[in-house]
Amino acid sequence: MENRDLIIGIHSIAEALNNPQRGFWKILATNEGLNELKKRMGGKIEKAEIQVLAPHDFQQESQKIYRQYDFEYQRIMSGVLLECGALPDLDPNWMIEKLAKGEKLRLMCLDQVTDVHNAAAIFRTAAFYGVDAIIVSVKGVFGRSPSFARIASGSQEYVRLIKCASLPRTLTTLKEKGVTCIGLSEHSDSTAVDSLAGVGGICLVMGAEDKGLSNAVERILDFRVALEAKGPIKTLNVSVAAALAMEKFLK
Repeated sequence: MENRDLIIGIHSIAEALNNPQRGFWKILATNEGLNELKKRMGGKIEKAEIQVLAPHDFQQESQKIYRQYDFEYQRIMSGVLLECGALPDLDPNWMIEKLAKGEKLRLMCLDQVTDVHNAAAIFRTAAFYGVDAIIVSVKGVFGRSPSFARIASGSQEYVRLIKCASLPRTLTTLKEKGVTCIGLSEHSDSTAVDSLAGVGGICLVMGAEDKGLSNAVERILDFRVALEAKGPIKTLNVSVAAALAMEKFLK
């Protein structure tokens, strides 16, 4: 089967339909779901093949499609499912080429963050703050499931996903190209960094909630900082911490 994505969520589907990189758009929907999508799209949907079914039949057919892609099925509340061409996977060369042209990149690196809900929430916030790409390891990475697409709310159409064989090696290369790597860690005594003026770019590095930053990644960072707690709870969900870090360092 050609490499394709399954997308649910009205906002996510609308953004995917507006992305010319996708190709092959096939919509399965109920009448109500299709009408809501048309409202979001501002009128007709001309590029997609559309199949309209009764609500019960829609859920049954959606379940079959999920099974074909080996996804665990959950009832689709919006009444719309989009099957479309998958976004291309990018490697670190995409960033290196940009940096070689003198571009300043806004990057995030997710070190061992595998939870789909957290990853999708980070993508959505990253799109809000104009992050160019999110870097992950090819080993143990979260998948672009329909649930990921729904929670990401269309942000995956704008924030590139960079997959690399080694996060430490990739971060080292970025540093050599003038990118400042800032890791978030609750164990750091510092809550600020030196001036970032004139740097080639910024890469915010977030660790998994249970493990934090890996030792191999932490050794490479230019700065290791903590978010200053104002109350008795000293830790945050990684997607919330990422949002605060973007506000602090990327605004």
